[in-house]
Amino acid sequence: MADTIVNRVAKSSLITFDLEKLYQIGTRKALDLSQWLDHGIILREKDFRTKLNDHDWKVYQDQLIALSCSSDAVLPAWASLLVTTYLQPYARKVVMGTLADLEIQLFSDKIKNIDLKPFKDKSVIIKGCSDKTVPEDAYVQLITKLQPVVKSLFYGEACSSVPLFKKKK
Repeated sequence: MADTIVNRVAKSSLITFDLEKLYQIGTRKALDLSQWLDHGIILREKDFRTKLNDHDWKVYQDQLIALSCSSDAVLPAWASLLVTTYLQPYARKVVMGTLADLEIQLFSDKIKNIDLKPFKDKSVIIKGCSDKTVPEDAYVQLITKLQPVVKSLFYGEACSSVPLFKKKK
């Protein structure tokens, strides 16, 4: 019996935080404003409004939308705002930027709502490996949120973690 293997990781009081669990399920779509511009670069207000009015916005029902303009057009600030008013009744989320910007915002929304009570004065490992892509910014935001309340922070897996922070006594 002296050769019994003990799983010290399972017996530890470490809490593993898996950011992948905050991944929001849904169809992500990049929407290019240049499709409603003349020759992809010129915004003529009346024409722009007509094209937006004629567009089938229902196709974006419950989707996560990243608005951008792929051309070098100089757009007035109201152009993306107007498009957003058409998307708002259908899309679940609209951001200005790339699909990567959208992903950062989606994680940010979830991180802001984390209940910190279970992490108070605990040792927390932020899981490093995941099947879904987690933006690096999400890790930064999570650390910013957790560090004021935890005893210590690590990154990686319990068997091979990197220490990031330890509260001073």
